[in-house]
Amino acid sequence: MLSQLEKAQAFRQSHFDPNILVLPNAWDVASAKIFERKGFSAVGTTSAGIAASLGYPDGEFVPKELFITIIKRITESLSVPITADIVNGYGTHPTPLLETIQSIIDCGAVGINIEDGLVNGTLADIDHQSEKIQAIRTFSNSLGLPLVINARIDTYWAHIGDPTDRYDHTIQRAISYLAAGADSIFIPSIKDPVIIQSFVTAIDGPINILVGPDSPSIQELEQWGVARVSFGSGPIRKIYAQVEAIAEEIARKGSYHTLADPMPYATLNHLSE
Repeated sequence: MLSQLEKAQAFRQSHFDPNILVLPNAWDVASAKIFERKGFSAVGTTSAGIAASLGYPDGEFVPKELFITIIKRITESLSVPITADIVNGYGTHPTPLLETIQSIIDCGAVGINIEDGLVNGTLADIDHQSEKIQAIRTFSNSLGLPLVINARIDTYWAHIGDPTDRYDHTIQRAISYLAAGADSIFIPSIKDPVIIQSFVTAIDGPINILVGPDSPSIQELEQWGVARVSFGSGPIRKIYAQVEAIAEEIARKGSYHTLADPMPYATLNHLSE
């Protein structure tokens, strides 16, 4: 069994390996276990997935103690490295932010996603966000567990600013976040091959792309130099769409065909092992 530090080191190195890092995102122990058992070398959490499973909207509406408890259950149940999506860090100022980081490290996680998109649809000030990243880097290093910081830039996700300026704005933020201590840059909502390849060339650090059914293939992204792909809330949204279909069929038709081919009961129970 690798130590937490060894997991952090291995996870960081995976961003520089020839093969792209494929990172599924879990919302509970069962989903995380499924991903681990299918051979993924690391697992991320999805803040939207955790929030939805607990009856909250995404965006730090889940009480922090409950949020941390879920992440701890996942890290304690898996042997692969876990990176936690912590939204904005549950703290605008250093004290609550670093309390969150301490809790994440205490959970056993080795990486984080921290985003600059705010719940009101705007972006955090670039200097303030860079200071948060720098504080996390300094603090986690001082604890002897240098977290792998994946800095999410929401310019495209939130459609910030004039589209003609969005690319340059993203580059500016990426440069600042990497200088502050981020290990990788996460830019969700880009699917255009030209834009993706341009970011890979222009940004001096590993790039994380959010993928979905209409995204370029993993093989293509790897060829273009993308270091990491993640699925975000895609898997749990697909699961809930299936639950909705089951409910619709039973309520409207009185039939149960959508319940065909379920996971066996014994397999479900074994996910707790």
